[in-house]
Amino acid sequence: MKLLKLTLLLFAKVFLLICLFSPTLLFSQEKFRIISYNVENLYDCERDTLINDEPFTENGEYQWTYEKYRQKLNNISKAIVAAGEWETPALIGLCEVENATVVSDLLQKTQLSSTNYKFLHQDSPDLRGVDVALIYHPEKFKVINEKYLRVVLKERPTRDILFASGIVPSGDTLHVFVCHFPSRYGGELESEPNRIIAAKTVRYVTDSLFRTNVKSNIIIMGDFNDYPANISLAQELGAIREWKIATSGKLYNLCAQFEKKEGVGSHKFDGKWGILDQFIVSGELLNENASFRTTKEDVHICRAPFLLKKDKTGEAPKRSFLGTFFVNGFSDHLPIYLDIFVYLRVVDKQESATTQKK
Repeated sequence: MKLLKLTLLLFAKVFLLICLFSPTLLFSQEKFRIISYNVENLYDCERDTLINDEPFTENGEYQWTYEKYRQKLNNISKAIVAAGEWETPALIGLCEVENATVVSDLLQKTQLSSTNYKFLHQDSPDLRGVDVALIYHPEKFKVINEKYLRVVLKERPTRDILFASGIVPSGDTLHVFVCHFPSRYGGELESEPNRIIAAKTVRYVTDSLFRTNVKSNIIIMGDFNDYPANISLAQELGAIREWKIATSGKLYNLCAQFEKKEGVGSHKFDGKWGILDQFIVSGELLNENASFRTTKEDVHICRAPFLLKKDKTGEAPKRSFLGTFFVNGFSDHLPIYLDIFVYLRVVDKQESATTQKK
């Protein structure tokens, strides 16, 4: 027993010395959760003559009333809360929002009103008027830069890509892209060049970030309307699908792991699950010694039971619409989420306290 006590005492002393003198010892401080969610046609019910939103008005095809709109908002907020697991996510990337009004209503007229969220959004040239938006918690992500990247197509215009940079609790800078790549309308192969152009648009900016700092922290998320193995993501964007050790200055697709899993995905088409919604990160975020880091085990698809319904091949997302009929569902996509862990150096905290006393 005496030997055990001596051993424990020695261990405690050694641990204390390491804490005092090691500048590299890190402790997990908090979890930084990010959600990506295609919310399936989140329109208000007001007519906007600048876009083709007439179907989503009271007299339009969807007979879209204020009551249905409010129910849709409540459903989306419920899905976000479920993906957050009753905590407050740091970032929420949304696809298919009509305008700033619907994002504001989502944050102010639902159960999310108790949070302190702010958001970034800008109307894009998309003919249907659907855009992307980034909701952020200002205490966890302090915005220092905001841009909207225009995806220039030869045919019909598409939505912009939202690019924002911010400071996270570890003190690191995080660069975030929220994407909704052009759809597969007209056929997968016929529309593929459009998604390649979108991927090149993102790649141009990520290359610039890496040239400035090869250790840049980058997250690219959203609905890519392509799978991890498709040309737009695997080749043009250069998102690596399989790796043992990640390298700074490269991009890695955390959701590629779901491709080989039967019955797993964020979206279901023709009876088959697929992973159109993805998180792609820079190698520095996979560095096991970084103060702000994650792993591919930390990405998940939210499969809360109320987000699913039975179908002929098992389960499918409980979507909002069947044709033009509102069925009080959520979306034809499931939310996905990623946890990044913030680590603070013990010595840094002590030095900070000493500095404050002085």
